[in-house]
Amino acid sequence: MPQTLTTDAKGVYAIAATPFLEDGSIDFESIDTLVEFYLSHGVHGITVLGMMGEAPKLTGSESLAVAERFIRRVAGRVPVVVGASASGFAPMAELSKAVMDMGAAGIMVAPAAYVRGDAAIHRYFEGVMASVDRGTPVVVQDFPQATGVHMSPSAYVRLADEFPSIVMLKHEDCPGLDKITTIRATARRRTSLLVGNGALYYVQELERGADGAMTGFAYVEMLVRVHDLFSRGERQQAEDLFDIYLPLVRFEQQPGFGLAVRKEVLARRGAIANATQRRPAIPFSATDRQQLDGLVERLHRRLS
Repeated sequence: MPQTLTTDAKGVYAIAATPFLEDGSIDFESIDTLVEFYLSHGVHGITVLGMMGEAPKLTGSESLAVAERFIRRVAGRVPVVVGASASGFAPMAELSKAVMDMGAAGIMVAPAAYVRGDAAIHRYFEGVMASVDRGTPVVVQDFPQATGVHMSPSAYVRLADEFPSIVMLKHEDCPGLDKITTIRATARRRTSLLVGNGALYYVQELERGADGAMTGFAYVEMLVRVHDLFSRGERQQAEDLFDIYLPLVRFEQQPGFGLAVRKEVLARRGAIANATQRRPAIPFSATDRQQLDGLVERLHRRLS
């Protein structure tokens, strides 16, 4: 049975890559292997059609086909969140209804790039709530590095208070640790809060009140294990484990280039058939590949 996203969501929600064949067409078979890869490493949910899922490079029909394949393959084992951000409310509403009918657990929406200021953010999400079906769980994506929209803690607290359909904040502001603290201290209604940015500040974010991560680091099992350790009160062990992976986390977090690294690692690990990005894309050079070789070798040596 499909799972519905709630304010109690915790753990690691993998931001799924969208696999492509070498000719740039969608690799549906790799969607199946990617789902099984994520689930085998213990993720608590999967998010598709996010920014790192190359959603803006897909046509409307492709977006529906990709979402449907992920949802069908997951088959209710974990919640599936679908990115529904769009330039207008009409395509957002159409996609949202379709994926919820397919069995999605909720949708994720970032404010449009033209939105400026807390009042405009509030008006924008009034429009979102009026457009999507009543009761559709909504994740608010706060990612100013990508959208250019800066949302204050009080703006999110007001949204969460006024719109019960908002069940989660995907927090990707940077620097953003104090933002987490302020939201947790001032919110009258507690929602889930998962962090992105490749989980670069993961343990510190968990200390501030984050419930987990929604990101796509290719060694997703580390994120799951760190969350488990931290949840059991083993904070030092959690940070020690995170530190082993940190050089690769940092390498993958290069703006604009991280997707190439992530897909290369996923392909090497057998999660997807190849590392193809849909054009336009930043190429992955021979030198990039050589440096990744060194980082992966160092990671495995330290783990052993």
